[in-house]
Amino acid sequence: MTTVLFSVLLLVILAIYLYMQRPEFGKAPAGKRLEMMNKSSHYKNGRFHNMHNTPMLTEGYSITDLVYDQFFKKFPRRTPADSIPCVKTDLSGLPQDDDVLVWFGHSSYFLQTGGKRFLVDPVFSENASPVPGTNRSFKGSNAYAASDMPQIDYLLITHDHYDHLDYETVTALKEKVKTVVCGLGVGAHFERWGFAPDKIIEKDWNDSIVPEPGITIHITPARHFSGRGFKRNNTLWVSFILQTPALKVFMGGDSGYDTHFAEIGHKHGPFDLAILENGQYNPAWKNIHSMPGEVLKAAQELKAKRLFPVHVAKFRLAQHPWDEPLTELCRLNEGCIVPLVTPLIGEAVNLDEHGRVFPQWWKGVN
Repeated sequence: MTTVLFSVLLLVILAIYLYMQRPEFGKAPAGKRLEMMNKSSHYKNGRFHNMHNTPMLTEGYSITDLVYDQFFKKFPRRTPADSIPCVKTDLSGLPQDDDVLVWFGHSSYFLQTGGKRFLVDPVFSENASPVPGTNRSFKGSNAYAASDMPQIDYLLITHDHYDHLDYETVTALKEKVKTVVCGLGVGAHFERWGFAPDKIIEKDWNDSIVPEPGITIHITPARHFSGRGFKRNNTLWVSFILQTPALKVFMGGDSGYDTHFAEIGHKHGPFDLAILENGQYNPAWKNIHSMPGEVLKAAQELKAKRLFPVHVAKFRLAQHPWDEPLTELCRLNEGCIVPLVTPLIGEAVNLDEHGRVFPQWWKGVN
């Protein structure tokens, strides 16, 4: 019996190992890329570190609690019963002089400003997992595909988690993307997937690039983690600041609340728009995903003129009701502390149009 169990265990381990050789898992940094990472003050003992101590679990919670909640406890309305409403915008037909934002659900969005097109963390494969069908997008939330994208000047990737860096999507976009901008180490995935090294720009926190006149991209900190396999934090998670003559936008990626928001606001603010994650949170992991009140506080510290909450309305990654992040943020923002930008998926938002009040579309979805 012991021999049989040992043999089965070996077969399971071998099957997992072979499965993880698939291209979806990307590639660990090595060679000159690893040498570059070793020069970062945030990279120590083979992994990147947050600015401050960041336990994965909040004090008072345990992994046992999380496992029990995930597999044995039922939480209501984690998935919408109805289809998520969306509109289809012809992105190629947008006048290139217009400053426009189009959200694709979760943390994926298209931004056009300064005559250039930016695409951030696109996930169009309907799945936020390396295992097909295990974390499918909500009905109606995946109306866009890589084929709907125009030529993209800059593909910005905040970190390499599957709900932000999707193998199927980026490989389908390969011929449309001129330049990839990402944190240290993430370029190894893109090279494995066939992107030319000279199209990839990898940077550390507090670096800046001016890829062409009129465009400045600052790479700024976030409080999170990374990893596409068993090893965590072998690539860098980042936020971005995009600055053009017309706009200054903060793109937060995934982040727990910390002092970096105030520091970025002091150094780079004010911002015309702050795009911050607001969803898939839990008090048990608030160090790595901000709670709604913290999102509002971060927007204030960034000195944001408007707040666009993302990381919601596409994937079920936490136990809260699917629409709670938007409902709670609006409740906390009564009196319009920071004007909110909450468009439908696919809706073109003119960023030059100030003072627009967006309807709370999620209230019509069960």
